[in-house]
Amino acid sequence: MPQHKSARKRVRTSARKRLYNRMNKSMMKSAIKDLRLTTDKAAAEHKYRNVSAVLDRLSTKGIVHKNFAANKKSKLARFVQSLG
Repeated sequence: MPQHKSARKRVRTSARKRLYNRMNKSMMKSAIKDLRLTTDKAAAEHKYRNVSAVLDRLSTKGIVHKNFAANKKSKLARFVQSLG
């Protein structure tokens, strides 16, 4: 149990941020999985734009590292290009 007023507030704030981060990471993973399961190139290109925007937004907010986002975008772009 926190003893100080600021520590109590930190516990509440951390819990809120944890839920927010979990929600966003879950959304990101679901979008990536949905893109990976796509076999149509036109649909994949459309989904790639959405996933790319999500990754950029999360890296800007600091939820994921910018290099992680760049690496994922690069690999997903290669995947989309490989579709015939």
